[in-house]
Amino acid sequence: MVINRSREEWKTYGNVFDKFTEANLRKLSSQGYFEELESSLALGKEANVFIARTKDDDLIAVKIYRLENCNFNKMLSYIIQDPRYLSLKGQRRKIIFAWTQREYRNLLKSRELVRVPTPIVCKDNIVLMELIDDGDKVSQKLKDVKLENAQKTFDDVIDGVKKLFKGGLVHGDLSEYNILIQQGKVVFIDLSQMTPTDSSNAPELLKRDVNIICSFFNRRGLDLDSKTVYNSVVGK
Repeated sequence: MVINRSREEWKTYGNVFDKFTEANLRKLSSQGYFEELESSLALGKEANVFIARTKDDDLIAVKIYRLENCNFNKMLSYIIQDPRYLSLKGQRRKIIFAWTQREYRNLLKSRELVRVPTPIVCKDNIVLMELIDDGDKVSQKLKDVKLENAQKTFDDVIDGVKKLFKGGLVHGDLSEYNILIQQGKVVFIDLSQMTPTDSSNAPELLKRDVNIICSFFNRRGLDLDSKTVYNSVVGK
């Protein structure tokens, strides 16, 4: 397993392999969730994502939130809006665990509404989930895809935003960086910041999501008015 390799070998992957995380990876591996980590998939501000191989020779994604050097203030700004987590204020590690658990729970909720990676298990600062691929390669982010029909892709994205909103959820950090295109279809990822529509900051987050998506597609040749799109999402 990769967790038996030297830490020096993995420092280029953001130094997420502290002793606590290594112990959790060993536990998840011993429970049969995966055999070994194959490679690094994505390096983010709060977490790194790796590809792991299971005993059945399938590939899954392993997302590890850093216990150090993460954007803790961003996590707190979202969690502080949720009354379930008020008691965690000032408890850095517990907030990171809650943030990780939020992603797992949001994946479970969202998969009934839109296409997201299927969650497998959550353990403290680690989430195991389906690897989104196109058979022989990992699916690309929207920002990297050459769009043959920008209007259709935009419609698909906004249709997903509407389905989430109708289901009581706002992505909260939507952009071309956390949408994958799998065989032409939209897949939403990075759901730890997803917020219920009855949260006080939900309208602001939804407006920001819509503005960012409209800006991206306007740069791809469309002529979109973000206010009109926002009103269509909320049913005005």
